[in-house]
Amino acid sequence: MMILGIFIAQVFLSSRMDKVISCFKRRPDAVSRLICFPWAGGGSIHYARWGNVLNSSIEVLAVKLPGRESRAKEPFFHNMQQIVEEVVGVLLPVLKEKPFALFGHSFGAFTSFAVADALKRLHNVEPVHIFLSGASAPYSETRINAPKRSELSDEDFLKWMTSTGGTPPELLANPEVLKLFLPALKADLHVVENYRCNKPDNPFLSCPVTCFDGKDDIPHDLQAWKEITSGDFTIRMFDGAHFYLKDSGNEKLIIDFVTKQLETSEMDYL
Repeated sequence: MMILGIFIAQVFLSSRMDKVISCFKRRPDAVSRLICFPWAGGGSIHYARWGNVLNSSIEVLAVKLPGRESRAKEPFFHNMQQIVEEVVGVLLPVLKEKPFALFGHSFGAFTSFAVADALKRLHNVEPVHIFLSGASAPYSETRINAPKRSELSDEDFLKWMTSTGGTPPELLANPEVLKLFLPALKADLHVVENYRCNKPDNPFLSCPVTCFDGKDDIPHDLQAWKEITSGDFTIRMFDGAHFYLKDSGNEKLIIDFVTKQLETSEMDYL
């Protein structure tokens, strides 16, 4: 009876994991894991395929949020706490197994930060590295003073997204497809606009933090991210606008950098 109960529990945990996490390349013998968080309106596909590119010592897990991909029929989350509770609830057992890093672009940078904060504060679990891309720190004046856009009409919202370069180029090329992504884009932006956290009095992490950004993107307060860690802090700028990381050359540089940092962390951990 006990064995049956354990089996049922394992099946339940596995189904929850499959619902929330994409992993294109299972690597049970990997030394570390890279957990990736989508940008606003985005899915897990872009990052999940990194699992085919990074070396065999790294397993890539990409977060799937409600309202898109295989979760398209589920309602969107309304606040950051819902995202954090789901992701931490699913990943916590996995994150205790081996070293892990977090990567998030734009909206994903905020969710990466919120998850890291909860992991450290509630479970004393810390990543070996955090990679934050295309976003100001949530407690920075730049972020706090940013106008709210999620309540705009679809037409005005699209005009704003187009003017800021905040829309993936493949969507701009197909207006009909773009309209399908609007609900997810606006829902995620609503989460960010209503997410509030105080500037840390003291760094709550000790791991390295690296910020990436496009040189032609709107200015972000990247320096403010330094407040979260007592470890090394680095900023790297790339040619391009908000979606600079979708350029194949930039993507290769990012993947190579992330791989090198995780390999170094693996050596330190071992």
